[in-house]
Amino acid sequence: MNKTIPVILGGAIILILTSCDKKQIDQNSSANYPVKVLDTTDQTLTTTYAATITGCQTVEIRPQVEGMLTSICIREGAPVRKGQILFEIEPAQFQAAYDIALANVHSAEAAVSTAQLVLDSNKELYKEEVISDFELNTAKNELAEANAKLRLANAELDKAATNLSYTQVKSPVNGVASMIPYRVGALVGTNISAPLVTVSDDGEIYAYFSMAENQMLELVRQYGSLKTALSEIPEVDFKMSDGEIYPLKGHIDAVSGTINSSTGAISFRAVFPNPDRLLRDGGTGSVIIPSVHKDCIVIPQGATYELQDKVFTYKVIDGKAVSTEIEILPYNNGKEYVVAEGLQKGDTIVSDGAGLLKEGTIINAKGGN
Repeated sequence: MNKTIPVILGGAIILILTSCDKKQIDQNSSANYPVKVLDTTDQTLTTTYAATITGCQTVEIRPQVEGMLTSICIREGAPVRKGQILFEIEPAQFQAAYDIALANVHSAEAAVSTAQLVLDSNKELYKEEVISDFELNTAKNELAEANAKLRLANAELDKAATNLSYTQVKSPVNGVASMIPYRVGALVGTNISAPLVTVSDDGEIYAYFSMAENQMLELVRQYGSLKTALSEIPEVDFKMSDGEIYPLKGHIDAVSGTINSSTGAISFRAVFPNPDRLLRDGGTGSVIIPSVHKDCIVIPQGATYELQDKVFTYKVIDGKAVSTEIEILPYNNGKEYVVAEGLQKGDTIVSDGAGLLKEGTIINAKGGN
């Protein structure tokens, strides 16, 4: 028994010392939490949206007549001008049709001239009462018929001329040519599956992206209306597929009038100048939209924690941590939150390590920031 008592006493002393050390550690750790006295500031946040690129005008070039491709007048990927000849189709049959139509016009013009002479002559004879009303009216009708045939012949000539002109396939816009899936000798026509070439006018490019309905509503609340938002949103940036920021800024110029019922998103369009043709039709990237907030409360993300989809921070009141629910904007810069509700200027909060704190913890400020 005499040996057992010192062992028990020794164990009790160790437990007491351990407990004292633990209390001392807890007191020391409570003194290490940094705090922040809140003030208002201006903050610019950015939101990134995946986007696809198209030229401001992209045209599929297709033949309007059928025939054999006799010449390809451009290089693949080359810049083209409006009105430039891109392809030539065998013109022989269309030239023949034009020549026939032209001959028919000349014949019809001769018939009109003859009918006019007959009518003039009959008018003189009618005055002298040599011919009857019937003969005079017949001459008038023959002239009218000759004029109608001349109009028909001219229409056929216009049609033949148009078809002949279609044998030279021209670009309707300025732009850059795509790859060409056809070669000289191919039979082409209006029913071909792939276009002869696609010309994209990419002097300006459009970046199409989608925004969730709640983000769109946030824009409406911030600016008053979508129309006002489009006119007042600052210039936007474009992040290219390689991660680099495109050197020229753009602006949002259009928004869809409807919300996609399957995705709940609304489509926007941003336009960017593209003088060096760095961006190409069909490319991808991201549109970066800045959002400027004046006189707002900004807190570090480390000053918050989440519980049941709600965001909380700890105010320091009478030297103790008091859990406070706050509302933050749905977008951030990855380091800070803009507080919409729950805090005000002059409040003191624990600025880091909020997730490790408990309600009522004594806060001995490490230092404001």
